[in-house]
Amino acid sequence: MQRNIIFDFGNVLVQWHPELVYGQYFGDEARAWWFLRHVADLDWRQRIDAGESQDACVAELQARYPDYREAIALYRDRWREMLTDEVPGMRQLIGDLKSQGYELYGLTNWSMETFPEAREHFTILQLIDRYVVSGQERLVKPDERLFRVLLDRYGLKAEECTFVDDNPDNVAAACRLGMEGIVFTGADDLRIKLNIRQQ
Repeated sequence: MQRNIIFDFGNVLVQWHPELVYGQYFGDEARAWWFLRHVADLDWRQRIDAGESQDACVAELQARYPDYREAIALYRDRWREMLTDEVPGMRQLIGDLKSQGYELYGLTNWSMETFPEAREHFTILQLIDRYVVSGQERLVKPDERLFRVLLDRYGLKAEECTFVDDNPDNVAAACRLGMEGIVFTGADDLRIKLNIRQQ
């Protein structure tokens, strides 16, 4: 196992569930998922993660879908409610990795407008102080250029790194660069795959 571990943040360290807010808003989980797939879809959300202004992105989407003006604004106005809690078991695992001499890094798709507040509120994010945020670099995973930003910034060799992400496409990108990749499904499974004993 490599000594450099690179973590995604959303749904690896902190739980990110916009469908909960939209399920409450629409009163129907199926309608919430439809909205997130067809209106405030992944391409639109990644534009925000890539550094575009939330206000500008919201306004543009509202102009395209005027019937969903209020729902679209929720993505900006209630984003904090979409972050629910730490991912269970990850704080302990990070502590164990640090105590056993692993070097930890972060690589996250996240808006720079909201990341500072999220990092202040969720102290688990503060446990990793070497990281790259997509919104600052104006690149998003799985673009391999974002991975290279992190490697270059911290003087890392891809073949000496393990990358952990809940998105298989992002893990595949890391593997193409020569990293070891792990698709995250939970702290217990990750602990087994990393072969880390609990302290």
